[in-house]
Amino acid sequence: MKLHTLSVLVENKAGVLSRVAGLFSRRGFNIESLAVGTCEEPSMSRMTIVVIGDDAQVEQVMKQLNKLIDVIKVSDITENETVDRELALIKVGAEPGSTRAEVMQIASIFRAAIVDVGAKTVVLEVTGDMKKIDALENLLKQYGVKEMVRTGKIAMLRGAKTVKSEK
Repeated sequence: MKLHTLSVLVENKAGVLSRVAGLFSRRGFNIESLAVGTCEEPSMSRMTIVVIGDDAQVEQVMKQLNKLIDVIKVSDITENETVDRELALIKVGAEPGSTRAEVMQIASIFRAAIVDVGAKTVVLEVTGDMKKIDALENLLKQYGVKEMVRTGKIAMLRGAKTVKSEK
């Protein structure tokens, strides 16, 4: 079992996300990460879906996805060289004084931006790969992570290669 990253081009229509997610749930697959948005072609959306499974299971899900009418193209980009990122917002307990200074220093090391400062908290914005965000989260736990939200992975192939519609 390993993490697989799928790039899925779909018609930009209502209900498509629900049908794609439903297919995974009917097959007993948990989606580890799902990000979707319009892409270079306004009539299409690009989904980046991260799932755990063996190669045969993921190949079967890809075949099922290709049968959905609104799915244009499905690619497993796991083994390819990619550029991938996540965005996270992390609210941390940070009392004025040394605790706040320490949190700000950690933010600087991880190139995280401080996007909100409250009386007893700060909100950090960080982008990077999954490992970077996990590492930042682990360091901040000692200060009390009050709330966190992550976008999930987005990815594209490096260089001249693309995942595009054949249409």
